[in-house]
Amino acid sequence: MQERKMIILSAPSGSGKSTIIHYLLQKGFPLEFSVSATTRAPRGTEQNGVEYYFYSVDEFKQKIQNGEFVEYEEVYENRFYGTLKVECERIWSKGNVIVFDVDVAGGLRLKSLFGDKALALFIRVSSIEELRKRLMGRNTESADEIQKRLDKAAYEMQFAEKFDAIVTNDDLTKACKEAEGLLTEFLK
Repeated sequence: MQERKMIILSAPSGSGKSTIIHYLLQKGFPLEFSVSATTRAPRGTEQNGVEYYFYSVDEFKQKIQNGEFVEYEEVYENRFYGTLKVECERIWSKGNVIVFDVDVAGGLRLKSLFGDKALALFIRVSSIEELRKRLMGRNTESADEIQKRLDKAAYEMQFAEKFDAIVTNDDLTKACKEAEGLLTEFLK
């Protein structure tokens, strides 16, 4: 049993971290995905408690005041994301390793809180232009939203070196195998 360990995947939007996480979850590791809390509206077929716990801004702020988060961040104005303490305890109580899909600031905060109990991976692509293509291909956000994400991505890429490892996702199969190798080594 892995005691209170976690793997943190952080990346600019569109880098492929969710795809890599889904790959790792299928590989037989004792992993369980941590469902984050957010104030953003569900996209497409997203369901509360599955992809995210969806809260109003007021509900989220109340949880902050109550000390219910391990970490949280106001990513954009009134757009909060965070990790609930009860979600961590739920996963650890089963003897599983938590998988976090969090923004770069959240990933660094989790790494600073949990130190060597956490493997922090930064997922990147080779260029902002590649990110633009991927985000536009999703067809889930307006041009303004995409530009906000690209601006933030340029900033976030400056922090890549602060993570335990950087996985470049220009070839998905290769990136998945690299993340799998890093996780295998971490769980030894």
